[in-house]
Amino acid sequence: MSGVKAVQALSPGARAWRRYKANRRGYYSLWIFSLLFVLSLFAEVLSNDKPLLLSYQGELYVPLLVSYPETTFGGDFETEADYNDPFIREQLEGGENWAVFPLNQYSYNSINFETEHPNPAPPSADNLLGTDDRGRDVLARLIYGFRISVLFALALTVVGTLIGILAGALQGYLGGRFDLFMQRFIEVWGSMPELYLLIIFSSIFQPSIWLLIILLSLFGWMGLADYVRAEFLRGRNMDYVRAAHALGVGNRQIMWRHLLPNSMTPVITFLPFRISGSILALTSLDFLGLGVPPSTPSLGELLSQGKENIDAWWLSMSTFGVLVGTLVLLIFIGDALREAMDIRRG
Repeated sequence: MSGVKAVQALSPGARAWRRYKANRRGYYSLWIFSLLFVLSLFAEVLSNDKPLLLSYQGELYVPLLVSYPETTFGGDFETEADYNDPFIREQLEGGENWAVFPLNQYSYNSINFETEHPNPAPPSADNLLGTDDRGRDVLARLIYGFRISVLFALALTVVGTLIGILAGALQGYLGGRFDLFMQRFIEVWGSMPELYLLIIFSSIFQPSIWLLIILLSLFGWMGLADYVRAEFLRGRNMDYVRAAHALGVGNRQIMWRHLLPNSMTPVITFLPFRISGSILALTSLDFLGLGVPPSTPSLGELLSQGKENIDAWWLSMSTFGVLVGTLVLLIFIGDALREAMDIRRG
């Protein structure tokens, strides 16, 4: 009985976290995904064509943070040093000179000019996952592309969630003509051809991450708004809301302090699925050539290269593995979160 009383004494959030931890698959998926995302934030340290630190003729240099001309290391040009150049490598490795390179010595835009095979080149000791059709390292582009995809998905999820919560809360709380007008607006707006609008705007404006976030946010809030609206419609007739009205509490305070916390279950539950949907949306747009600029590392662009180069299996297989692994982790997290938010579970 003491254990039952201890569990009952926990806050609702603590009990939900206990239920989440009980789902081992979702719990470990959360840790794995968080670790991969944190590591991708330090992509420049893990995969770069510049040394993290080097010593040349008794002086220390930090090429990762500061650009040095080639003349600094005995070269002939005033342009930034190419640390994969055999001459520069020989200068840095001679005598007391030394350099500390990242684990993968290529950045997302680095081209391997020393490969023995035509591009796209198969996996080798220099390029563990091969190169793409321009000679760029696939492993580096996967690391940077994963980071961009997750950051894009998080930004799109935050913007869409905020708009959906605001629209659904106002609909559910105010009701009446405002709710009727918003429902008709959502029906009309939801029938707009989203892909055609993306094609039109991509031809007018320069493609960028922020343009995609703005365009996709215009449509991504409607599904969540329906759930929040239903929760507010149910909660506004509760006794505690009527009591707050009788005590003179303002509408804004009732919505923020009383109704919103009790309406967050569908919002939190759908977050991982919205993130996975955003990653798929960016990958699909990049695959069609409507996403980020061509020079930006992208999972969709690698898949497109794999389609154009069927024999280069390493392009499609490696990108497919990263994409599927990420989506599977997010689905496991979402399933565990949905079970944790179910108050009917012990």
